[in-house]
Amino acid sequence: MNTPAPRKRALIVVDVQNEYFEGQLPIEYPPPRQSLANIGRAMDAARAAGVPVVVVQHTEPSDSPAFADGSPNWALHPEVAGRPRDHYVNKSMASVFTGTGLREWLAERGIDTITVIGYMTHNCDAATVFEAAHSGLAVEFLSDATGTLPYENAAGHASAEEIHRVFSVVFHSNFAAVLDTARWAGLLDSDEAVLADNPVASNRRARERQQAA
Repeated sequence: MNTPAPRKRALIVVDVQNEYFEGQLPIEYPPPRQSLANIGRAMDAARAAGVPVVVVQHTEPSDSPAFADGSPNWALHPEVAGRPRDHYVNKSMASVFTGTGLREWLAERGIDTITVIGYMTHNCDAATVFEAAHSGLAVEFLSDATGTLPYENAAGHASAEEIHRVFSVVFHSNFAAVLDTARWAGLLDSDEAVLADNPVASNRRARERQQAA
């Protein structure tokens, strides 16, 4: 049996900015203190293991209601700003790849796997997960180092917990291996890999659960 080649990872720290703590878009689930602490743990574990850390910051025009360029809420949260990083990305779209050169930066370093942490699960994280998977990168999503908030609009309403749970399940069905920070940190010095599931198996389990209820 062939031993799988170790993954060459980069940790992508998405939009951990004051806007999500003191601004217009307060993170609710998982509890922000918990997710922020795990973001710090993931960054520290990556640094100790020699995994490159990429810090991403979202920027909107200076008159925007959120992420206004140069405003206090646009700034990176101190937990991230105060930690070392290997690369910085400034973006204006949801995906960390759009118009940033990050794809080329990863390719130049032979990175085949990205680990996504930060905010928000359903928006910038999701756009990044989907685009990375479609580009042939392996993707990991740390469900306790990410988070979201509730929505209500003409299409209906959903709690922060519902949005985070459903997106995590969808990610793991096809696009990204979903795991927690502690388990991920334990993988960094091993050849073990956590793999995403597939839509057929995920659906089969759901139907079996329904039939057993």
